[in-house]
Formats: sequence, structure tokens, C-alpha cells
Amino acid sequence: MPKPRPSRPYDVVLYGASGFVGRQTVAYFARQAGGPRWAVAGRSAARLQAVRQACGAAQAGVVVADAADAVALDALAAQTRVVLSTAGPFARHGSELVAACVRHGTHYVDITGETPWVREMIERHHDAAARRGTRIVPGCGFDSVPSDLGAWGVAQALWQRHGERCASVKACFSLRGGLNGGTFASLVNMLETGRRRELADPFLLNPPGTVPADPLPHADPVAPHHDADFRAWLGPFFMGPINTRVVRRTVALSGESPFAPDFRYQEYLRFGRGPGAALAAAGFAFGSLAGQGALAFGPLRWLAAALAPAPGEGPSERAMDRGSFRCDLVGVGERGSLQRGCIAGRGDPGNRATTTFVCEAALALAFDAAALPGGAAFGGVLTPATAFGAVLAARLRRAGMTVEPLD
Repeated sequence: MPKPRPSRPYDVVLYGASGFVGRQTVAYFARQAGGPRWAVAGRSAARLQAVRQACGAAQAGVVVADAADAVALDALAAQTRVVLSTAGPFARHGSELVAACVRHGTHYVDITGETPWVREMIERHHDAAARRGTRIVPGCGFDSVPSDLGAWGVAQALWQRHGERCASVKACFSLRGGLNGGTFASLVNMLETGRRRELADPFLLNPPGTVPADPLPHADPVAPHHDADFRAWLGPFFMGPINTRVVRRTVALSGESPFAPDFRYQEYLRFGRGPGAALAAAGFAFGSLAGQGALAFGPLRWLAAALAPAPGEGPSERAMDRGSFRCDLVGVGERGSLQRGCIAGRGDPGNRATTTFVCEAALALAFDAAALPGGAAFGGVLTPATAFGAVLAARLRRAGMTVEPLD
């Protein structure tokens, strides 16, 4: 049985608060009137003080802890009920922090898309976190909340409205936004550490015994096609090799679930209708393959890193405000019933939307524990859907996002 968590001075600590997305989480928490007891954390006291002042967050505490200092991270985890981390690349800056959270029974959320690292965290910590009732929830940003919560919600609706388990879900993304330096640094780090084979495994995050005998039908799509359900030309989605792994872990962890035994999930990028859209989808598919090959080549990867935003940098405030995203989903039941869903919001998906996703996830852990799936004693290295379910859906709606059909 999990041990009761003693009273701690903070509800949430924002780790990596001086980074690009980290600064946005500080601003988000500063707007929570009468909300949590919280603190900013990172390796530089001066930078943390500057962020706190710039965001009008005088109420926030300051915790100094380097990502490699296990003693300092233990002290950090012991002071809070929840850690929210935006400090990537997570394979470099996240492992000791997760370990400290598991040791102290402190819940944890982050915005990583580094699936090989998530696999390591599962292997090292899932069992211990489950025993303690501690929720360790990677992937609570744009990768992978819309995909995971969307697929789960469509499957739930099929079961509740039609009495059918969900045989398949496909998701179609439309988005407008920019790239921040931390996201690119995480991608480069995965490629430099030689983990391309792991990235290509469609069941990388699944527990043992849950991988189908024939994984080929679940391979990532590489070609464009016209989809009748979405009435549009679709191409491969560059975040698909991240999000699909998370959704498949959700299905595997769901046990007696609304998902059929041979459930399939894929996702795509929307290009629109007509010949021009067909050409754009084909060009993007070819460019994606070429880009992956180029980034695998050291000199070209270094050149791309030199041209990309540096860690701590990203789009302008105006550009982020003008961004948007939409994830449309179509689920099919075992007897053929159709269920549509949608998760959408305003603001740059990799920055504004990511901030909302991860902050609301942390607040759910801090204040909604009794209502979360599995109850307060449930834990492990989880996914957004298995950790939060309808609780996060409701929070996102209150934050101004469209979340359907999770009702």
C-alpha cells in the first residue's frame, strides 16, 4: 500500500522554470488566483529570481537544484506534492529528477516526446511508483495529450453510446505554430545517442506480453493518401512516431477497457482538398523521409542545429498568440459504429497549448486526486489518459479548449 504523503510546503514545483516553455508555465501559475502553493526551480538562483519578477510571481518560492545533483533533487522532491518539469532534453536532465520523485512519493509530469527515455523510466520506476501510488506521467504537452486523450475519449464514447469496443481510431492534425529550441535539442539528442531503432518500434512503450504477433499493420505511415472520413488529403504526421506509442501504452494499461483486442491507432497531418493538397501531401511525405535521413548524418545535423532556435529561445509572443491546433478523430466500433471526436485550441501548439496541457495536468494531481482514474492509490509510469482521463478533459474545457466527445 502507498504511504500517506506528509504535509509539504508546496503543492507544485515548476522545474526548468527559466527555459522557454518553463517561463510560460510560471506565467500560467501566476494567473491562478487563490490557487496552489508553488515554487520555481532550476540550477540558477539568479535566473529563477529574474523569471519570478518578470512574470509577477512574487508568491512563488525558489528552489535551486541542478539536474545532476541527486541530493538537491531529493530535497526538492521532499518539499512538494507534484513536480512539473519542462527541462529538456529529458534524457540529459530528467532521470535523476524522476528517481527522486519516486523515492519521495512525489507525483511528476513533463512535456517530453523522447520515447526511448520514457522507456527507460518505465523499466526503472514503473513497479516502484505503482507500489507507492505515485503517478509519473511523461508526455503531458502537445505530445501527447490530444492524441492520447482524444483516442481514449472516442473509445469511451463508442462503449457508452453504442455498447461497442473500439476497433480503431485515426487522428488528423491541423496546426499553426513554431519551434522552440528545447524541442529541437531533444530531437538532436535522441539522434546523437543512436536510438533510431528504438524510435522506429511502434510498441516501444508497451508492457511485456502486450505486443501483437504481427506488428506490421501498426507501422508508421510514410505515404500520402486521400481519406474519405476526413474528406482531405493526408500525409504522415511528424509527431506520429511519438504519439502513437503513447496511445498504444494507454490501451495496454487499460485492462478491461473500451478497446478491442486488435485495436489499431494511426495519425496524420491534414493538407486539404484538391490537386494542390495532393501535391503538398506528397511533397511533405518525401521531404519528411529526406529530412530524417539528413538528420541522421552528423554534419547536416550540426548545420540544422546551428540554424534552429537555441535552447531557451522560441517564437515571439505575437506568433504564439496567432497559432492554433485541431485534432480530429474517427473511431470505429467492433460492429461498425462510427464515433467522431475533436480536441482543439488557440495558441501555438508546441508552446501555448503545451503550457495549458502540462499545467492543468499538474493541477489535477495537486487538487483532484480522489477523482482521478484508479483513485488516490493508483500509480506507475502512466500516460495522460490513464493518469487523468475525464478529469483533465474537464480542466481543459474550463481553460478554453474544445474537447469532444469526452462528456
